[in-house]
Amino acid sequence: MTKYFKVAEHIFSLEMPETCSLWARLSQYDPFEVEKPAEAPLFVLHLDQGSYSPAEKRVVMYDAPTEEGETVIKLYKEEGGWSFDMAPDKNVPFNSHMRSTEDFASGVLYLDTRRVSDAVFGINNSLMLLYAFRTAPHDTLELHASMVSNSGKAFLFLARSGTGKSTHSSLWLKHIPGSELMNDDNPVVRAWPDGRVIAYGTPWSGKTPCYRNIEAPVGAFVRIKRAPYNKISPLNLLQSYALLYSSCSGFKADKTMADGLHSTLEKAVTSTPCFELECLPDEEAARVCAAGVLK
Repeated sequence: MTKYFKVAEHIFSLEMPETCSLWARLSQYDPFEVEKPAEAPLFVLHLDQGSYSPAEKRVVMYDAPTEEGETVIKLYKEEGGWSFDMAPDKNVPFNSHMRSTEDFASGVLYLDTRRVSDAVFGINNSLMLLYAFRTAPHDTLELHASMVSNSGKAFLFLARSGTGKSTHSSLWLKHIPGSELMNDDNPVVRAWPDGRVIAYGTPWSGKTPCYRNIEAPVGAFVRIKRAPYNKISPLNLLQSYALLYSSCSGFKADKTMADGLHSTLEKAVTSTPCFELECLPDEEAARVCAAGVLK
């Protein structure tokens, strides 16, 4: 059975047996489901119910250290493509494995688990990885950010994990009238040929369920930085580029992907204001931020 989904106008598909019980646990994708397109989807993920055997020859390309509770992803180059080992935490053995083609247009997921939550983790992360890698050359950024809308625009709060992105979004929802949560962890931003920079909700939203198929022009990107006071300052182009670069998903050692990300980042930072908010986790921080970006 194949289902098709559209995020930021990119269509992708997921293939699993029709009788697979995991379909019932993937309702977060329902708002994004579409009919079978006339053209082939940008990428497809297929669930293989067989056992996984790593390639005899593969080279580690990415193996970054992680904090407690953060997803662990290990990327390998092997003959004919790539492979990924994934786990929800560094204290958990790798239980999800994906192989993809060289261009990330097709992936096969293998699961070393019977736990439904772990299987859903494997599907979500495989789809996010394929989406981020496959769309990078198409003026698209998958960002690690929390995003709210207000006055018809999207405002994205970026920072390292645990710094307060979600907290700041919640302060907007509570204290800034007209605010709505669009996504709390993995929104997508796309730069269009006509100069528009549009933010989109996605089926991926971290620990906060917020799976909304909505979009809005980006009003601002805001870096959240903890401080004993509340102050918002504009970032210059270089600072803005560095902010978005550090927050976007993608394998930046791959030239095609890196070139695509650079092009999109350049379009985003030259047309959209970026700020740094030094702040406390309080009501005043939300009001200071809103006063600075709602112009």
